[in-house]
Amino acid sequence: MAGIGFELKKLFVGKGILNSARAYGYTLIICAGPMLLGILMLLGITGICSAAGVSTARRELLTCMITYTLLASTMSTAFFSMVVTRFVSDMLYEDKSYAGLTSFWGSSVVMLVPGCLLYGAFICISGMTLLQGFLSLIFYGELILTWNSMTYLSAIKDYKGIFRSYVTAIAAVFLLGALLLHLDVPAIEAMLFSLTVGYGIMFVWNVSLLYGYFPQGGEGAFMFLRWVDTFMPLALTGLFVNVGMMIHIIMMWFSDVGEHMGGLMYSAPYYDVPAFIAYLTTLITTVNFMVSVEVNFYPKYRNHYSLYNDKGTISDIKQAEREMLHVLRVELFYTALKQLLFTVVCIALGGALLSMLPLGFNEIMRGYFRTLCVAYGVYAIGNTVMLIMLYFTDYVGALIATAVFSVSSILFTAISMLFPSVYYGFGFLIASVLFVIVCLIRLDYFTKRLPYYILSVQSLTPENNRGVFSRLGEFLEKRLERKSK
Repeated sequence: MAGIGFELKKLFVGKGILNSARAYGYTLIICAGPMLLGILMLLGITGICSAAGVSTARRELLTCMITYTLLASTMSTAFFSMVVTRFVSDMLYEDKSYAGLTSFWGSSVVMLVPGCLLYGAFICISGMTLLQGFLSLIFYGELILTWNSMTYLSAIKDYKGIFRSYVTAIAAVFLLGALLLHLDVPAIEAMLFSLTVGYGIMFVWNVSLLYGYFPQGGEGAFMFLRWVDTFMPLALTGLFVNVGMMIHIIMMWFSDVGEHMGGLMYSAPYYDVPAFIAYLTTLITTVNFMVSVEVNFYPKYRNHYSLYNDKGTISDIKQAEREMLHVLRVELFYTALKQLLFTVVCIALGGALLSMLPLGFNEIMRGYFRTLCVAYGVYAIGNTVMLIMLYFTDYVGALIATAVFSVSSILFTAISMLFPSVYYGFGFLIASVLFVIVCLIRLDYFTKRLPYYILSVQSLTPENNRGVFSRLGEFLEKRLERKSK
C-alpha cells in the first residue's frame, strides 16, 4: 500500500507528548497489529497462568499450542499476502473498490480451506484432546482471517476503529481468561477459549469496518488468483521472508534445548520466549518506515515517476532521480541507526526488566535474548531495504534476497546446532547479515540503472500469464456462479 505512511503523517500534526504517543500507537497497530497482538497475548497469558499457580508443565504446553497456531497461520498466509496487497492496490488505483469485499472473502477461502485441512490433520495426530484441538483449529482460522483483513484495513485509514478493536480483543482475552481460571476451569482450555473469543471479537469488528468502507455487490471473488500467476516472484518473496524469519524457532524445537511436550508437540521454551520478545524490537523500524521513510521518500518517488508520464525533460528527470535517491539513502541510514540504538538499549535494559516478569527468565534465556535482539534488528534493516526494492518493482531482486535469507537461515541454524547451545541464535544472525548485504548490493545495482529498468525492461505487449492459479480462479468462479443461480 504505497503511500499509507503519507496518510499517517496527518496524525502527527498536533503537538504534545500525548498526541505523539497516540499517533505512534495508531501507527504501530496499523503496521504490526496482528503479530504484535499475538505475541503480547502469548506473554500476557503466560503471566496470568503463572499468577494463578498453573504448573510449569501446563504453561509450557499451552505456550506450545499457541506458538504452533501462530506460526502455522502466518505461514498459511505468507504465499498470498503480498499478492493480495498488490491486487487491492491495483483495484483501488483503477477505481474498482467494489472488488474489495468479494476478494477478501475469496482470498480468505483460498487460505482457509487447505490450511484448515492440513492443520486439522496435524491436530488429529498431535496428541491434543478433542476440545483443545477444536479450540486450536478455531483460533487458527480466526488468525488467518485477521492476517488477511489487515491487508484490506490498510486502505481504510480508520485508525481509531482498528485501535479500538485491538484493545477490546486484548481486554476480552485477559479478563475472560482470568475469570475462567478463577472458576477452576482447566488452564489450557480456559486460555484457548479466551483467545478464540478475543480474536473473534476483533475479526467481527474488523469486518464491520470493511463493510463500512468497501461497496457491496461486487463480483470476481477469486479474480485475485490471476495476480498470483502474474506476480509469482512477489508471492514467493512473501513465503521466503516468513520462512527465513521463523524457521530457526522451529528448528530449535529439535535441538538440545527442545522438549517433547507429548504426541507431535515439541517446544523450546528457553529459546521461544526470548525469540518472540526480541522480535518486538523490530517494531521501531516498522514504525519508522511508515512515518519517516515512506513519508519523506514517497513524494520524491512519486514526483520522479510522474515526470516520465508528464513529459518531463531529461534534466528534470535526472534531477528528480538524484533527489529521490539522496532522500532514500538518508532515510535508510537513519532507520538503521535508530534500530541499532534501540537494540543496544534493549540489550542493556531488557535482561534486568524481563527478569522481573513471571516468565522464568534465566541466564541462558538472557543470552539468547541478546543474540536474537541483534539478529532481529539486522533483519528489520534488511526487510526495510527489501520493501524499498518492491517500491521500484524489483520483484526479481527481492526474490533473490529473500531466497538467500531463507536458505541461509536454515543452513546456518543447522550448523549452529552442531555447537554448544550457547551459540544458538547465531545462525539466524548470520542469515540476517547476509540478507542485508544482498539487499543493499541489489538495490545499489538496480538504482544505478533505474532509467533502463523503467524504459527498456517493460514488456511492449500484454503478457499471457495464465497459469495454474488463473485456471483455479476461473474454475472457482464458475462454481460460484452455478450456486448463485
